[in-house]
Amino acid sequence: MVKSQPIIDTVKKARSVSTKRKFKQSFELVINLKDIDVKKNQLNVNETIFLPNPPQNTSKVCVIASGDLSLRAGKSDADQVLEIDKIDEISGDKRSARKIVNSYDFFLAETSAMSKIGKVLGKFLGPKGRMPLPITQTSPIENLISKYKTAVRIRGRTLSLATKLGDEDMDDEKIAENALSVINTVTSKLPNNENNLKGFVIKLSMSPPVSISAQEAS
Repeated sequence: MVKSQPIIDTVKKARSVSTKRKFKQSFELVINLKDIDVKKNQLNVNETIFLPNPPQNTSKVCVIASGDLSLRAGKSDADQVLEIDKIDEISGDKRSARKIVNSYDFFLAETSAMSKIGKVLGKFLGPKGRMPLPITQTSPIENLISKYKTAVRIRGRTLSLATKLGDEDMDDEKIAENALSVINTVTSKLPNNENNLKGFVIKLSMSPPVSISAQEAS
């Protein structure tokens, strides 16, 4: 089992070796795996993780809806609200479709629009693992938006999986708690759980990486 203190110590070291920048850097985590045959498709991680300590720079959420659901989303903290008719307008416009897909981390979409979204945006959303969460007119959209703003996604079929943990102005303990949440979620999805963990890398986005083996972290 990965323990808290070694991860905290790794976060502290990553901070100490970081290079000062004129912008706020993000803490990033890389999970390195072993003893998994990716050629035989033994690995396919695509997890949404709701961080216990959300960063100030939260994930961007787009809502695709109509009617009252669209109005409620517009009054909440959504980064963008698209009327369902907007999907028709960008049909055949690959540039606009890519721009929408690349601009947001998570999508929430009214169930009635899912078929249309699949036809127009599916080929861009699918490869990025960003297909929308289906919602209804009675869904608690305000709560869902707030929840997904705290989320990160970690996905891949290779032996190295990466995601963001938080911002550099967050406490080391909170960054470490986020890291453990991600590590535990990924571990539960591995063929042999902890036995497939090789080690971890924690770094600030534009700074040197700091590595720790799974054995050292346990």
